[in-house]
Amino acid sequence: MAAALWRAVYSTLWRLLTPFIWLKIWRRAKREPLYGVFPAERFGFYRKAMPKPANDDFRAAPVWVHAVSLGETRAAQPLIEALLERGLPVLLTNMTATGRTEASRLFATAIAQGRLRQVWLPYDLPGAVRRFFRYFTPRCGLLIETEVWPNLIRAGKHYAVPLALVSARMSEASMRKNLRLASLARQTFGSLDQVLAQTQEDADRLTRLGARAPKVVGNLKFDLRLPPDQLDAGLAWNPGLARPVIAIASTREGEEGDFLTAIAAMPRTQDGVEPLVVLIPRHPQRFDEVAAMVAGSGLRMKRRSAIQGLPAPRDVSSDVQVLVGDSLGEMPFYYAAADVTIVAGSFAPLGGQNLIEASACGVPVIVGPHTFNFAQASENAIEAGAALRATDAADAWRLALQLLEHPEDRMRMREAAARFSATHTGATRRVMLEISSWLM
Repeated sequence: MAAALWRAVYSTLWRLLTPFIWLKIWRRAKREPLYGVFPAERFGFYRKAMPKPANDDFRAAPVWVHAVSLGETRAAQPLIEALLERGLPVLLTNMTATGRTEASRLFATAIAQGRLRQVWLPYDLPGAVRRFFRYFTPRCGLLIETEVWPNLIRAGKHYAVPLALVSARMSEASMRKNLRLASLARQTFGSLDQVLAQTQEDADRLTRLGARAPKVVGNLKFDLRLPPDQLDAGLAWNPGLARPVIAIASTREGEEGDFLTAIAAMPRTQDGVEPLVVLIPRHPQRFDEVAAMVAGSGLRMKRRSAIQGLPAPRDVSSDVQVLVGDSLGEMPFYYAAADVTIVAGSFAPLGGQNLIEASACGVPVIVGPHTFNFAQASENAIEAGAALRATDAADAWRLALQLLEHPEDRMRMREAAARFSATHTGATRRVMLEISSWLM
């Protein structure tokens, strides 16, 4: 079937789903109220114009950056900061409440000064995306990692907005999924003006999907500037506890139960040391659910949300076995406080979560068997000696306890993590160089 016909079918399905999308927004807003803020923006209706530039030297047309969710927003941070440092107005779009909340925190000053505006990206309805481009007239669009939508890309071409897929990644599974509609995928990816990939493997897969001459620039996440206040607080918190800390970060549905079973079966090292476990769910809508699971497991727990400000050692008594990390934007604190971190999302076939931030904090990392969303970074970290791979949650817990018993091994992994992070920086500079002609 030709690409045009597939697009017509695709767009018709979106239109038919529109009433159900409104219902989904309404239901989601009950759990996460931010989803109910400006819902019309998700269909391309915007209430107020871009703020006037604070400086007459600014161009009116903003640089549009799309970061779909929390992880992409954090990944985009160094790029957005580089754009703001150039004096360019930025339009930042998200699709999830966690992404928008994190962006509000990261760029609060720029938002207050009118140099950055946040809005929802509309769903991929033809009329909605056309209204988006007509309203904001961005000078260019930078799509972070994976956000390629057929109608969005087509509208960008229609309005002559240069588009780049930045820090692009493409797993084998995602490539196969896209190839089911090969003609539409190849026309869509082929319409991008630039594709700046994380790795050569990503570039090769994107080429198969129709991307024209993708370039390898690396992963923006290696350029993250970690907040020193959180790092300092985490490093100070750990020794004050007088016991080691194991962080289990970014857990997804179906993983926590296996970890809680492993912890209950083997709560101490062979040396008799009982660590504090910091269990951090990936999605805030699951905070209450995970806290209830921990309470039901019989393990003694406390919730991070019950503590004002960054935790101090006195806030977590010695009888607490699990601290549920039900907070947003504090991952650097948790990593800096940890002696060992298990990066989850990889103990079910979900593709894993980003281990780069943990490595940048200098903490030994353990990942599970399913890291296909971050395959190259995971393999590189393991080869560098900064990370270990476990077969399942019980194996990860066993490896973490072993590392607590061998401080010399932890030190070697910390040093390897620092080297691993340092050798992969520079993606932001390379991206800025590639898009420089769009920023004039």
